[in-house]
Amino acid sequence: MPHLDPSLDQLKRYAPTVVEPDDFDRFWRDTLAAAADRPVLVEVRPEPTDLRLVESWDVTFAGFDGDPVRAWYTRPAGVPTPLPTVVEYAGYGRGRGLPHERLTWPVAGYAHLLMDNRGQAGQYAAGDTPDRHGAPGGPWPATWGILDPRDYHYRRLITDAVRAVDAARALAGVDASRIAVVGNSQGGGLALAVAGLAGDLAALVTTAPFLCDVQRAIGLTDAAPYGEIARYLAVHREAEEAARRTLSYVDGVSFARRATAPAHFGIGLRDTVCPPSTGFAAYNQYGCATGRPLPPEREMHVYPFNGHEGGEAVHVRRQLRWLGTVLGRDGHADRLTVSPDAALSPDAARRAGERPDEG
Repeated sequence: MPHLDPSLDQLKRYAPTVVEPDDFDRFWRDTLAAAADRPVLVEVRPEPTDLRLVESWDVTFAGFDGDPVRAWYTRPAGVPTPLPTVVEYAGYGRGRGLPHERLTWPVAGYAHLLMDNRGQAGQYAAGDTPDRHGAPGGPWPATWGILDPRDYHYRRLITDAVRAVDAARALAGVDASRIAVVGNSQGGGLALAVAGLAGDLAALVTTAPFLCDVQRAIGLTDAAPYGEIARYLAVHREAEEAARRTLSYVDGVSFARRATAPAHFGIGLRDTVCPPSTGFAAYNQYGCATGRPLPPEREMHVYPFNGHEGGEAVHVRRQLRWLGTVLGRDGHADRLTVSPDAALSPDAARRAGERPDEG
């Protein structure tokens, strides 16, 4: 697939013209304040699995309007100390799945909270959280309630995402001073939104973030989810102004401008789902509206020959190394030291240690 966007040099200099509504900050301040009126943790119960090296809990927390939102909490077994924690958000059309499906972070030594996506499960992964709020819009999650920012699905989902961080802080075994938010695609967009709304995060890890430079994105690609918004507007021609106003309240560029946490980005330059320029729009303006003399630490990894899949396993390895440095995992007490011969059988280890006969 050819590139949708300009050259990498141009992307690095791209300055988006994302216009924010005058009441953007008040809108989100009021939304989050209403959610915070309720205790965050509703239920935490152990989840039986056949896993021996990790422990899992089924968590229910209070999200938007107090709605119960499900999540999996997983951490290395037998580690009593509070751990640096990854709060992860799933992609579009996915739920939280099963507790053994996403083990990279707990196996790497982190506590891990994976949030369910309200109302979206079933297309790619199972979930357990309905979205009970109805409003005029199209048949796809990206269009639910799109005619009014107060009714929009992403107002609810972003609020859930912020509350997931609050829930993580309330869980036993979490080092509340070292929480990172992580996601890919829609999950990356949610993580970016949380980074802009929750100012005390330790790190952001986002890949191919959705909902960035949205006004441009819906005219740039036909691929879902942006294409679903375009298809809705192709039928509801009179709804464009209202829809664009609603989208202006959830644009990741606006959240990126307010973010203060160190950030790790990844983008495939042949991405037709979340076009590269939209991710660069957030990256290039990351932390620019914080009023601080220096912008937050940030880095971008680009994959010139990849699409929405990005760097996949190679990129995950880079994420692990970067986050380990940012969160101070190197030398931390919960880090295990493994002998180079640990993977050898006793006989093989003995033979490896034998010196050849001399002369």
